[in-house]
Amino acid sequence: MLFAVMFEDDETMAHMRPQHMPAHLAFLEANAEAIRSAGPLRETIADIPAGGLWLVEAPDAAAVTDFIEADPFWPTGLRKSVRVLEWRRVFAEGQRLI
Repeated sequence: MLFAVMFEDDETMAHMRPQHMPAHLAFLEANAEAIRSAGPLRETIADIPAGGLWLVEAPDAAAVTDFIEADPFWPTGLRKSVRVLEWRRVFAEGQRLI
């Protein structure tokens, strides 16, 4: 199953980001088979950080939660909220999938 994971960050904890970024990126690389894509989100008008987005291939939402909680960013308090949403692709790369 494919999941979209949307993170909202607590910008009062933004000072934690640079310190833990190398470990966070290493974690993503080590789990690249499941975490297909990941990156930050920004507010377009104000150009301020707005959290992050992952696309995760996993058997169920519980497995996705395990990845989230294993991420070095998790214990820092940087993550204000997390939404795990099942995503069914119906169109990709110019092709209908259903």
